[in-house]
Amino acid sequence: MQIKINKLVRAKRRTIALIIEKDGSLTVRAPKRAAMLDIDQFIHEKAGWILRTRERLKSIIEIPKRQYMDGEQFLYLGNSYELKLVPPQRPALKFDREFKLGDTAQKRGEAFFIKWYKEQAFRVISERVAEFSKRYAFIPKQVKISSAKTRWGSCSPDGTLNFTWRLIMAPLPVVDYVVVHELVHLRVRNHSQKFWKAVEAIMPEYKTHRKWLRENGDRLGL
Repeated sequence: MQIKINKLVRAKRRTIALIIEKDGSLTVRAPKRAAMLDIDQFIHEKAGWILRTRERLKSIIEIPKRQYMDGEQFLYLGNSYELKLVPPQRPALKFDREFKLGDTAQKRGEAFFIKWYKEQAFRVISERVAEFSKRYAFIPKQVKISSAKTRWGSCSPDGTLNFTWRLIMAPLPVVDYVVVHELVHLRVRNHSQKFWKAVEAIMPEYKTHRKWLRENGDRLGL
């Protein structure tokens, strides 16, 4: 079965990555010098996963656009918290067992939430990276928070670890899985059997968290 590549992105990377976009199209990220034969072979090997992912996307109900009104629910570390509109305040968005947004900032609610999520993501994920690095002798260069929509994390060739702010919506054990995943890439740059054994050695239950992301990842966003 021939699977069409809708978009091919060549970049300074060592592995081939497949991304199924929300419309079902296939984006391939590949090393600059990767041969098309190798790319096609990789797609052939992942054909089952591509088809299953496309079918899952078809069954997803479109989430209504947020209005940032009283009673709306927002995720943080796996839990759902209610939003309450309050008189103007600084900062415009605060969190204390519930989200409080100044009513004059309602129209810019998305921007304020993204800013808050990015701040929390950097704080929490940096702490988890430091904890696992100390425990297992990893030496990452730095932690950066991105706005990536299709990747939870990545490890740059220079040792920089990148994580999307959306990850902070997931339960902490799931956050830890992505942190461990990227830390292990500092030593094993591919997704070989050696890589997964190294992940399992640190986090024996990683498959449970990986499955959670596959099944719930579409909920992590605004």
